[in-house]
Amino acid sequence: MRTNDTVLLVDKQDIYKYTQLKGNVDVDNISPFVKVAQDIEVQQVLGSKLYRKILDDVQAGTLTGDYDTLVMDYVQPMLIHYAMADFIQFHTYEVNNAGIMKNTPENTIAPDRVEIDTLVKRYRQIGDTYRKRLTDWITLKIQLFPEYTAYQDGGEYPTSKPTNYSNWNL
Repeated sequence: MRTNDTVLLVDKQDIYKYTQLKGNVDVDNISPFVKVAQDIEVQQVLGSKLYRKILDDVQAGTLTGDYDTLVMDYVQPMLIHYAMADFIQFHTYEVNNAGIMKNTPENTIAPDRVEIDTLVKRYRQIGDTYRKRLTDWITLKIQLFPEYTAYQDGGEYPTSKPTNYSNWNL
């Protein structure tokens, strides 16, 4: 693992502010989904070199200028919505020593699979829209980000195509 593998590009306040997630949800419950969306979706669209540079800069507190604009205006909106798509799909499940449990608070009605799939699909569509904006913007500003077109040293090359997710079955 790299030293910056714990760096997240959004914080819980961003997620609460731009989604329907309520403030009483423990940030520990969504952080893994942010990390996965970041490692898969963000790294895929930026490529490994630019992605790692951004993580290094965030960790060092030196993210500025065009890189800051890239993260704040384009990466964060995309990341928030991809993370929410996965979070919605899995948040009611908990894995512990007793096995896999489904949490159902009293006086609530759990949505059916179709409703959940609809929410997941919509969050992915929003994430895809932000991905397209990011890709369009970085293509216009490509000279500002040499890491984007650099040799990736065995890492992932940038692509604008979203990850192909399918529906889930129970």
